[in-house]
Amino acid sequence: MSTPYAMDAGPPHTASVVARTQESPTIFTLQLRLDDAAAQAAYRFAPGQFNMLYLYGVGEVPISIMSDPEERDGIGHTIRAVGRVTRGLAALQPGDRVGLRGPFGRGWPLQEMGGRDVVLVTGGLGCAPAVSVIHYVLRRRERFGKLVIIQGVKHADDLIWREQYGRWAKLPDTQVLVAADEGAALWPWHVGRVTELFDLARFNPTRAVAMMCGPEGMMRVTAEHLLARGLPESSLYLSMERNMQCAVGRCGHCQFGGAFVCRDGPVFNWGEAKTLLAHRGF
Repeated sequence: MSTPYAMDAGPPHTASVVARTQESPTIFTLQLRLDDAAAQAAYRFAPGQFNMLYLYGVGEVPISIMSDPEERDGIGHTIRAVGRVTRGLAALQPGDRVGLRGPFGRGWPLQEMGGRDVVLVTGGLGCAPAVSVIHYVLRRRERFGKLVIIQGVKHADDLIWREQYGRWAKLPDTQVLVAADEGAALWPWHVGRVTELFDLARFNPTRAVAMMCGPEGMMRVTAEHLLARGLPESSLYLSMERNMQCAVGRCGHCQFGGAFVCRDGPVFNWGEAKTLLAHRGF
């Protein structure tokens, strides 16, 4: 897999909020820019990597990067307000400042996927690490085959970026399949489990690569289905979520068998992760 970009793991760089979007009642997106112009110009990341965002006087949390690597105006993070730090981040407005360390971890090996069909399967806010992949593929469309986006949410109201999904569905060689366990008025997509959409996905398993993020149970079922369709194990990747605190594999909070999710992940090949995922507690 590709070698990740990484900044130093020392004190955080100061970053300013340049834009804020409320995606849903509890989900918001912050566009950040490093205050140091040289650091901003040097900043590089691979889709699937994450930053540590530090709210001064409150704490620090790992947040996936959802923008495209070539977007130089800002670094995008979509966040759910669920804890003390993320609720504090939710109160930020343009002009406010946070600390930023990163990028960290191993991202999706997109540079090794040229010419192949790309299948993305995501659940809930697990879509955030995959959105950077969607941006990456669409900006470099000639390098890839079909793009299949499969997204599942619990309730129709949980789907963020709804307009973007609608636009993506109209693009050539792009298929968008969305499911909600509970529908709502004017919901245009499937009502039911996301796994019910798998047989509708159109791709060539002998030349496809699949990337998954979301609940681990969903990813296990997805892997079983894709392998049954003929996708080789080596072409199946997933993004893991764990309690990451140091981001460099020293504190031990995100240990995953013999690996650390912050350092050796969060992206793993299915062959690396399948044995541990089969055991409750990992």
